[in-house]
Amino acid sequence: MKVEIITKEQIRNRKYWIDKISRLSGTFADDAEGVEEEINQEIKNKGLDSLMGHLRLCGTIPERYGHDSSEEKQYSKYTDIVIHEAYSHMGFNSLVLKERAGVADVECVTDDYSFVADAKAFRLSRTAKNQKDFKIQAMDDWKHGKPYAMVVCPVYQLPFRTSQIYQQAGARSVCIGTYTHLAVIIRYAQARSKNRAMELVHEVFITIEAMIPSKDANTYWQIVNRKMLDFDHKISGIWKDEKRASIESIHLARSEALGFLASERERIMRLSKEEAINEVIKLNRIETKIEYIESVVDKGLLDIR
Repeated sequence: MKVEIITKEQIRNRKYWIDKISRLSGTFADDAEGVEEEINQEIKNKGLDSLMGHLRLCGTIPERYGHDSSEEKQYSKYTDIVIHEAYSHMGFNSLVLKERAGVADVECVTDDYSFVADAKAFRLSRTAKNQKDFKIQAMDDWKHGKPYAMVVCPVYQLPFRTSQIYQQAGARSVCIGTYTHLAVIIRYAQARSKNRAMELVHEVFITIEAMIPSKDANTYWQIVNRKMLDFDHKISGIWKDEKRASIESIHLARSEALGFLASERERIMRLSKEEAINEVIKLNRIETKIEYIESVVDKGLLDIR
């Protein structure tokens, strides 16, 4: 497939950040702060095209990152930083929150309204996703007095027939959006104005708040997409470009994932018997489990003193 919207520079930058995150080895908070500062500076130096590249490509967790690894956790924070930058470029006062439990990761404020947001990313190899993966109910709890919340997902990882997440979104006034929708609104902010872009986001929130809750994916997306397209005729051309970019991003994500898995299969095939045994032991965290089991002792809770 020929890539026409996503640029070679955006693809190179994606590879840079995958490598960069895998090399981070300091404390989580310090690393996250460093990533935020570097991305902010990168966008200042390279312009909006840099942010568009992040938005178009960040929805897929690299296959090379281990499950529940520090890389995966840092990548999750990276996607929050990306949507924070997106909201900032729309005109919102946006902040990446440092707390990790009981709150959303991004907070946005304008003179007229406010909301919290969270970014989601998934591996292409992840087969089973359930409603809890999208945190719709949690986002409602994490509003903490704000009227709205938004969960930003890769468009190709969302349920396309029926799902409780759409019913929950309508019932709890939580917007399910995509990185593609954010890309459209950023470009609209540049083409028209930031005030109009923030007004559009507000209109989408109001539309979701007024929805009759339904599990039907098509009903949800037709309402949201139509609201955006009818808001201003300028959005139509931008929409077509970003829809094309979303298709290109799937192709690029596939190539990235399949390339890694092919090289990983080849590496495993070259292992000696001893190396293969050690690999399986490491994969199953046998030694870590042994250490923990050996550390379990009677803590004297039943002693009578």
